[in-house]
Amino acid sequence: MGSFSIWHWLIVLLIVVLIFGTKKLRNIGSDVGGAVKNFKDAMQEDQRSPKLDDAYKGETVDGEVSHKTKQQ
Repeated sequence: MGSFSIWHWLIVLLIVVLIFGTKKLRNIGSDVGGAVKNFKDAMQEDQRSPKLDDAYKGETVDGEVSHKTKQQ
């Protein structure tokens, strides 16, 4: 009941390759890699852009309510 040995993992890998084929596995790998790269780029872009709270800190917006309705 312990962990799987290397032979168990090799058999599982062989079965996966036989079911899906190498081309489909390669496509899945490149899709996952592209998604991770896009996620990292978006995270870096978010860190570079100024925060909304920092950009408009201390400014007050004046306004007037012209029509108010009661929602039920």
